[in-house]
Amino acid sequence: MRIGKLAEMTGVSRDALRMYEARGLLRSDRSANGYRDFAEGSEQLVGYIKTAQALGFTLAEIGKDLPALTAGGLPASEVEIILRRKLDEIDARLTGLTDLRAQLAARLELVCPLAKV
Repeated sequence: MRIGKLAEMTGVSRDALRMYEARGLLRSDRSANGYRDFAEGSEQLVGYIKTAQALGFTLAEIGKDLPALTAGGLPASEVEIILRRKLDEIDARLTGLTDLRAQLAARLELVCPLAKV
């Protein structure tokens, strides 16, 4: 299927599909006229990429696990490990942001907020 059809089916822009292809997340064959031809089932792969991105995974992280997924899927235990790791990462970021917020709020209480403490 051509890139326009895949974009329409998935709600992902053509530019995003080209980027996925450039990063090795998606593959297409080229026809004689140079048009991209994506295999049937590519829409499922794009759906996975969209879902993973919505859950906070980077394209690099998605690409790392993609070979196992396309080769028949990851066992549930491995998916659980990946999701727990991401959850731990988000929790650590939240803790860091909470600490930063507390520091900023404390600075507001000072006469000169930018003075060295």
